[in-house]
Amino acid sequence: MLPGQAAKPSVPGQPVLQHGAKRVCPCGEHRAIHSIGMYKRVVLKLSGEALAAGRGFGVDVARVHEIAGEIAEVSELGVEVAIVVGGGNFFRGVAEQASAMDRVSADNMGMLATVINALAMQDAIEKRGLHCRVMSAITMNQVAEPYIRRRAIRHLEKGRIVIFAAGIGNPYFSTDTAASLRAMEIGADVLLKATKVEGIYDADPVVEKNAVKFEQITYMEILRLGLKVMDTTAVSLCKDNNLPMIIFNLNQSGNIRRVICGEKVGSLVTA
Repeated sequence: MLPGQAAKPSVPGQPVLQHGAKRVCPCGEHRAIHSIGMYKRVVLKLSGEALAAGRGFGVDVARVHEIAGEIAEVSELGVEVAIVVGGGNFFRGVAEQASAMDRVSADNMGMLATVINALAMQDAIEKRGLHCRVMSAITMNQVAEPYIRRRAIRHLEKGRIVIFAAGIGNPYFSTDTAASLRAMEIGADVLLKATKVEGIYDADPVVEKNAVKFEQITYMEILRLGLKVMDTTAVSLCKDNNLPMIIFNLNQSGNIRRVICGEKVGSLVTA
């Protein structure tokens, strides 16, 4: 960028050219390519199960700190990072354990579970010396800020990591839908969904060894093929608002940085 030249506004879905030494990816040989392919503002969707690691229930502190370390890496590059966490490691409103419960009560319990995960992630990030804010869609002033869109954007502009907790604050909506909605509200360039597989497949790769991976796919194809990537509400929101999404394997160390730096990791979903 030439002296005095105004920065071009970011276009949702397009990598943004960054400037300044802090924004250059330290990956080594592809340094220049990564600096060009870096996204400016991202929403990272983490499942509750990811925070439990192999334990299945609760929070694995070591795993949470590993994820926090990867998030800290990309934040230090100058990328604005917002996170949406699930709560399946404690309680899931649509799980078998909630089958005899009223759906609204079960979903409310699930939203509270996401707040626990958000606080655990906040603690791990702050231990890295970064500033982090938890914003809850359910008012609980003693432990988290209320979600206010303009305040969230201001936190990001100041270089703080923001964690969105409690979904969208209403039952019958998943945290996938919350991630899609928050990404659009804050003007994110891309939605990153971290999973335990390499991307999107035409069948469950854990069960079907011959499952075929999609390098790139549209939201309409996901709906037509009935692929269980996200719930249909989240898919429709992304499609209608032209928000790209990348599905990638969180268990591969360094993948968060690789995706944000523009490497071809996982599966790209476009409208």
